[in-house]
Amino acid sequence: MQGKKFVSPLDRSLQAHNTDVYGCSQVFLARLCGQAQRYDDMVPLLKQVVKRGGELSVDERNLLTTAFNNVFNTRRASWRTIFSIEKNEYKGSEKHLATIRGYRIKIENEIEEICRDVLDLLDQSLIPNASTGE
Repeated sequence: MQGKKFVSPLDRSLQAHNTDVYGCSQVFLARLCGQAQRYDDMVPLLKQVVKRGGELSVDERNLLTTAFNNVFNTRRASWRTIFSIEKNEYKGSEKHLATIRGYRIKIENEIEEICRDVLDLLDQSLIPNASTGE
């Protein structure tokens, strides 16, 4: 199942409409997702905001930072847990080691994808559209 990415209903709706969902702005929905701690849903909304061009407002930058920090930190915590299990709990036991390693690699791939997303947004949109050093 490696390479298969979960697509939330909100993501599917965004892809289908390619516009504001439920008649609301992406920023409003991103804020709503943040309040519900649905950071994986915040990211595609804010990526759309970034890709529309122009400089982000302070609020939009804060939402973008919050979304990416939380999706990254969640996976980093998961990686640490799985890494600890791999190193400590299964010493000498090969029975489940391949499964544990496979899951750790899946999490590593998700972390790499998040980092690539951030770098792509910076390189392609955020830095070129920035008028100040902030």
